[in-house]
Amino acid sequence: MLDIESIRKEFPILAREVHGKPLVYFDNGATTQKPQCVLDRIMRSYTLENSNIHRGVHYLSGVATEAHEAARQRVADFIGAESKDEILFTRGTTESINLVARTLADQICHEGDEIVVTTMEHHSNIVPWQMACERTGAVLRVAPINEHGELILSEFEALLNERTKIVSVAHVSNVLGTINPVAEIIRMAHKYGAKVLIDGAQAIAHIPVNVVELDADFYAFSGHKVYAPNGIGVLYGKREILDAMPPFMGGGEMIETVRFEKTTYNKLPYKYEAGTPDYVGSCALATALDYISAIGMKEIADYEHELLAYATEKIKEIEGVRIIGEAKEKSGVLSFVVEGVHPYDIGMMLDKLGIAIRTGHHCAEPLVDWFGIPGTARASFAFYNTKTEIDYFISSLKRVLMILK
Repeated sequence: MLDIESIRKEFPILAREVHGKPLVYFDNGATTQKPQCVLDRIMRSYTLENSNIHRGVHYLSGVATEAHEAARQRVADFIGAESKDEILFTRGTTESINLVARTLADQICHEGDEIVVTTMEHHSNIVPWQMACERTGAVLRVAPINEHGELILSEFEALLNERTKIVSVAHVSNVLGTINPVAEIIRMAHKYGAKVLIDGAQAIAHIPVNVVELDADFYAFSGHKVYAPNGIGVLYGKREILDAMPPFMGGGEMIETVRFEKTTYNKLPYKYEAGTPDYVGSCALATALDYISAIGMKEIADYEHELLAYATEKIKEIEGVRIIGEAKEKSGVLSFVVEGVHPYDIGMMLDKLGIAIRTGHHCAEPLVDWFGIPGTARASFAFYNTKTEIDYFISSLKRVLMILK
């Protein structure tokens, strides 16, 4: 059993007040808060180790380089990758997906080929593929969902054919909380020779991930979703695919030799990491992964499922509330609408009571359009949240709705 009170003390921001009320932070789907150990690691990087890595012969550069490469190995271990060379550091999930769309898609997609996504995707897993289709002449196909917010696997499979080159799917929906059966999706897509990218932004902090067991060709996630800083992200890719792809950006670090006549490119993973690496972010990410690993990913998943079940039961008692997304397999996301009340107004008034939730279309306009709504109010949970906070959220929501309805 998790010692939640001890865990909460390790997150300094949770002790603050907002509008004179104790902070209840239910916006973890947007970004997570940072434990003291991660904040300390950032400070240590700047106060004791700060240097430009890889290209220096002096002591500080060596220390920082070792820390950065150790962080790469830590990420590889955390997601079960076979080699740290398959771990590319990016600025986040969005850049990771764009990297694949700009390199692999441009390389293997041609007129009449197809790229498959699902109705529940974040804009970051839609727009890069639309742009790739515009460049290559490929066609974007969209797999449908049912009224519970679950992917209809039979219809997804029916979309696949010999023209399918890339499939890109969220592991967990940021709006619905749906946990997609990504292992089955990957198996289906591979039957037709398609490459599969899994958007793991909403999964990485909440459920165990093993890219080898999934057989994912690519897996993308952001540090700030997993208790690490903004601005650091990861793209995992199978070595043989990464080796065959062209570089994403040009500049320092990603080169082997530069001549005006011809430039040759660096080996993996540096071939895809142009510019000065964010070693501060990579080291803080490794610290965050150490932190949640010590707690236990299964323990985190079980506790957050308990929170979700409790909050779902309580919110269903409120008249006029409709939950958006009731998949059998869900992560800790609770999206809802209230008849006659705009989500923005709910969010604004809850904020005055110290409760942080997210409102709007959550960068998933096609999905909220499918449900026929302007957006949702979304509470998203982390392992530092409590049932006491949920009780306060529910009582505050009732109070807000009495005013708004």
